[in-house]
Amino acid sequence: MSVLLEVIATTVADARLAARAGADRLELVTAMGEGGLTPSLGLIEAVVAAVEIPVNVIVRPHSRSFVYDRDDYAVMLRDVRAVRTAGANGIVIGMLNEGGEIDREGLARAVDAADGLAITFHRAFDEARDLRNSLDVLLGFDAVTNVLTSGGKPSVLGAQDTISELVRQASGSHCTVLAGAGLTVEAIGGFVSRTQVEAVHFGSGVRVGGNGLAPVDADKVAKVRALLDMTSLN
Repeated sequence: MSVLLEVIATTVADARLAARAGADRLELVTAMGEGGLTPSLGLIEAVVAAVEIPVNVIVRPHSRSFVYDRDDYAVMLRDVRAVRTAGANGIVIGMLNEGGEIDREGLARAVDAADGLAITFHRAFDEARDLRNSLDVLLGFDAVTNVLTSGGKPSVLGAQDTISELVRQASGSHCTVLAGAGLTVEAIGGFVSRTQVEAVHFGSGVRVGGNGLAPVDADKVAKVRALLDMTSLN
């Protein structure tokens, strides 16, 4: 089975390029320099209309922290419902409490608002106090189908042992470890072989000049796709 390739899109052009070059799924964000914030409704609708692959949309109201107050949740739940109405495949969301644990109550509210959409728990996971424990919490939510993680490090390439452990922990469950942050075309083959991940997530690594604010580089996406297909055959 081929490893799933998710690519960040910030524009309709990004989305088209990534889809044509072999991405399996998109994560649609705005403000990539801030780690990704909720895109506009117009952009969501336009991207969903422009591509045939699944589009997952980040729901993150600000970049101050992953601890949210009542007003933040009111905004996020409205956005979740809007994303669902816009025809997206899923949402990408994450929340922690003051103690650095997953905010179960907040996540349950997001699951309820998503009403059947796929849910990826994003890299708020990497700021949790205990990653193994946090994954156990996520495995208790049937709606959470992916956890995006760099293994708690700035680059996932520096956390390969942790990723391997998380992959083993999630094995056989409804939740896939989606490895991302710091992946490059050059490193992907070895990374997948060592960690046995089933899904990878690319942002800057498949952009022109490796710059997060630059457009998607279709050649890089195609190279990653080919390398993933080769890895799955070995």
